[in-house]
Amino acid sequence: MDLQKRPTQEPPLPSAELRASDADRDRITDLLRDALAEGRLTAEEHSERVEGVLAAKTVGELDVFVRDLPAGQARKAAPAYVPPVSSVPNRPTPGAIPIDPDDRLMAVFSASMRKGRWRAGRRIHAYAIFGSVEIDLSEALFEHRQVMIKAISIFGSVEIRVPENVSLRGSGGGILGSFEVDAVDSGETDAPVVYVDGLAVLGSIEAKPKRGKVITDLLGRVTDHVARKVDDHLRKHLDR
Repeated sequence: MDLQKRPTQEPPLPSAELRASDADRDRITDLLRDALAEGRLTAEEHSERVEGVLAAKTVGELDVFVRDLPAGQARKAAPAYVPPVSSVPNRPTPGAIPIDPDDRLMAVFSASMRKGRWRAGRRIHAYAIFGSVEIDLSEALFEHRQVMIKAISIFGSVEIRVPENVSLRGSGGGILGSFEVDAVDSGETDAPVVYVDGLAVLGSIEAKPKRGKVITDLLGRVTDHVARKVDDHLRKHLDR
């Protein structure tokens, strides 16, 4: 007979009751900043919510501040964390990527950056020689299913950020340098795939998802915005 008392195991805490980290607070703060820029929050509301985020102790308390925002609903759906039905190939489909780059970024003893709303081509070349290159695809318009980024870093750095619901693959290495690509499988079957192929010589190449950023119908929103501007212009012309 075992007379020793065995400690009872307590059930794990719900995710909402887990202690919030600094990264969790930064992610919510980024969402609030985007909501302010989009006009969803006033400056006063934004300030009040940021103060609440900094004082929050748990993940559940943080979720309250974005519950009424579209970004908060996207985080609840969490499509990026759904296991994919089929694995994404580690290399692009033969013939899908052109030989010549659609876009080229070069930094020699300088810095080069591409961010915001821009159209991502099928092939992008990035060269950082004693400099830094930043490629931010978190708000880019993806017109192609597969995107290849060829990165070369010599005594420099190349940083690549993608939306959370995009698949990410990497192939490369470093010579007295670092090549780091956080492989991601999107839960969306039609999501774009970003391939990073690079070499870091006494430098660094890093590619990973950007927290809180997901692909939405940006092309549709841009089209609607242009259409509204045209309608406003015609309306003003007819009212004259």
